Amino acid sequence: MIVLVGFMGAGKTTVGTLLAAKLGLPFTDSDQVIEQRAGRPVRQIFAEDGEPAFRALEHEVIAELLDGPPIVLALGGGAAEHPQTQNKLATAQVVYLHVSYAQALQRVGGDPESRPLLARPDLAGLYERRLGVYAGVATMTVPTDGRDPLAIAEDILAVAATLFNLSERAVVRAHEKG
Repeated sequence: MIVLVGFMGAGKTTVGTLLAAKLGLPFTDSDQVIEQRAGRPVRQIFAEDGEPAFRALEHEVIAELLDGPPIVLALGGGAAEHPQTQNKLATAQVVYLHVSYAQALQRVGGDPESRPLLARPDLAGLYERRLGVYAGVATMTVPTDGRDPLAIAEDILAVAATLFNLSERAVVRAHEKG
């Protein structure tokens, strides 16, 4: 189980998809699972039920995914702040994709419609607060600013055998797919 955490725009979904393909594991985005389960988009859950209700559902989904079969899992940007989710993450190998605030905003394109947190007046403070959370749950930190997603996935694979106790065969297979 490899879990990707980081602020919005860090590349969790893009890198996660590449990493999963190289490792021969399924890729899952926790926000997509939440949307499927709730039958509505994350932004609508935030608007209609509020952030606390969303975070409770998010934790429930993540806990179930972490208890399931091995996958590469991308978490929503705020998921790692939930104390119970932090406890569950201790059972997984967590890769923190670090993105600068400026690069994150550039990547997400200022679309508060699909990313409700962009409308928050304290977004920069939220970013700063989350940096410590991500670092606190991470097994490995990988910088993403100005980097190709494939290079980021390769960085993760380069240390996966030792850091994540992945079988040498899985890493060799991933490099052969490369």
